Amino acid sequence: MATSGWWSDHNGSVQAHDIINPTTAQRIATIQPTTLDDADRAIQAASAAQPAWASLAPGDRARLLRRFADLVETHLDELAALEVANAGHTTSNARWEAGNVRDLLEYAAGGIERLSGRQIPVAGGLDLTFREPLGVVGIIVPWNFPMPIAAWGFAPALAAGNTVLLKPAEWTPLTALRLAELALTAGIPEGVFTVLPGDGPVVGHRFATHPLIAKVCFTGSTAVGAHLMATCATQMKRITLELGGKSANIIFADTDLDEVAAAAPGGVFDNSGQDCCARSRILVHDSVFEGFMERFEGAVRSVVVGDPSDPTTMMGPLIAERHRSRVLSYLDGVDVAFAGTAPDGPGFYVPPTVVLPKTNEDRIVQEEVFGPVVTVQRFSTEAEAIALANSTPYGLSGSIWTENLSRAIRVARAVTSGNLSVNSHSSVRYWTPFGGFKGSGIGRELGPEALEQFTEVKNVFISTREG
Repeated sequence: MATSGWWSDHNGSVQAHDIINPTTAQRIATIQPTTLDDADRAIQAASAAQPAWASLAPGDRARLLRRFADLVETHLDELAALEVANAGHTTSNARWEAGNVRDLLEYAAGGIERLSGRQIPVAGGLDLTFREPLGVVGIIVPWNFPMPIAAWGFAPALAAGNTVLLKPAEWTPLTALRLAELALTAGIPEGVFTVLPGDGPVVGHRFATHPLIAKVCFTGSTAVGAHLMATCATQMKRITLELGGKSANIIFADTDLDEVAAAAPGGVFDNSGQDCCARSRILVHDSVFEGFMERFEGAVRSVVVGDPSDPTTMMGPLIAERHRSRVLSYLDGVDVAFAGTAPDGPGFYVPPTVVLPKTNEDRIVQEEVFGPVVTVQRFSTEAEAIALANSTPYGLSGSIWTENLSRAIRVARAVTSGNLSVNSHSSVRYWTPFGGFKGSGIGRELGPEALEQFTEVKNVFISTREG
């Protein structure tokens, strides 16, 4: 556990975590997990620090977040190198992710002085609304994008006047711990931003049950998200959930097949497919199916899989051997159309793989694989494409490829997904809202709504009657 460093004592018999480099399968660090007593002390400290943090003048709070952003920029290469070693991300991706933390802090800082209420016309007086911080926020971060998803939560939460406790994933705590140190160096007070590495059933569960935690933000599986939501409900605790995805990449006949086939690997194989927004179901119109598959095969076979620190690498390893085994289990008994290549030897690699499912009910179509595996299915009409796109329990992201503007709008409105792209695979920008429908979660992160998600609206009526 870290704010400026480690808490001085660790009660109980919690086992240390070895942090493994997924490229080499070698240990790179050992982390002492947070105990339940540690977590309770950190929550109390965050609660004690919150009133003073919230009472800072908006410009002063913004200035501290901008200093934090500047330090992230100064240490961008260091943070990226940590992510390459800890999470197996390519160097270019890791640099972008560290830059995204910087950008989120700057964007959130710019919102502090604009987080205003309203004056509402009423009879007999003056009615005002205020946006009050919630208090202490607990953020639970996944292992697939440790840096940016952490900042999606802590940047707006801090900007809105809350204090933050952040639990990184057990496999990928290193960048979060470094960010906590940089926050203190920037002048953010002790107790305002604390990182608690540890086990979900210990730290994450305590966020959900401790009465001083006002809100929990969780990114991860739908099953765990549902459990957290039920636990938080016992205290009417606020919650934001960003959960699984099984997004469709819909390709109509009027699109440029060369362009869409070249773009499709990036839509699903980026970060080795460990992305809730991955376009892991490709839906192709009958009339261009063969032409697309011919082009797509060449694009898939050209994906360079290897050491993520090599600048020519396009796709690195999966996060852990346990996860690789889970991904490979989805390939048992399926019809593989074609696949790329992956290195032999150490490292948790799976080649980019393209599957032709037998039915739309196949497990590989309906469940989130979270690896470099994509299914390809045919459709014959716009209505069928929409039905297939909406046929899973998820609704997070997706793409629509067409030159017909009317069709693009019709399909975008009909697909039950929180984030859609037309003629691209871009879903996440820090200045636009992000979140899912159905089993992909509740609430929104990023964009203009982000700060508001960490406040409550207070209404005040002031009578102006005489006497």
